[in-house]
Amino acid sequence: MADDELEIDTDDLKRRMDGAMTALKHEFASLRTGRASASMLDPVMVDAYGSPTPINQVGTVNVPESRMVTVNVWDKSLVNKVEKAIMESGLGINPQTNGTIIMLPIPELNEERRRELTKVAAQYAEQARVAIRNVRRDGMEQLKKAKAAGMSEDDHKIWHDEVQEMTDSHIAKVDAALENKQQEIMQV
Repeated sequence: MADDELEIDTDDLKRRMDGAMTALKHEFASLRTGRASASMLDPVMVDAYGSPTPINQVGTVNVPESRMVTVNVWDKSLVNKVEKAIMESGLGINPQTNGTIIMLPIPELNEERRRELTKVAAQYAEQARVAIRNVRRDGMEQLKKAKAAGMSEDDHKIWHDEVQEMTDSHIAKVDAALENKQQEIMQV
């Protein structure tokens, strides 16, 4: 059997673990921390022209100051739909419309809401950890098959350690990202 058949595709495993990190960062960006962020509107979909459309495809999203997000809607006929989508999104923001510009004042978060958000952030981090561990499990399955196909004990140990090191590194990144996000949320 050829040696390359006994190797593990660590690039694929790394890419999948990086994908879990990217998803986590996207989830964290959608958490409202009391500071204005254009990405907080990413999950909001507007019923535009008969199909759900991301808000950034019907207008320009800006952050003119730390507690204000504005949406400059390109099509005047969509202003009410954008406003309705923001109100129904669960962000807890009341839009104020001025022509085609929708202003979103970001209120201060109270202590209870901050604690809730840190718990949500922890749940997102745990989902990322589980995804990374699932990728690790897949890597270990590949190792078992390779060992059964004739991989030496030494090679098996080297690959095993590499997959475990990659997993530990990504879990540490998740923990660091969670710590940063929780500090950001609790900051008054």
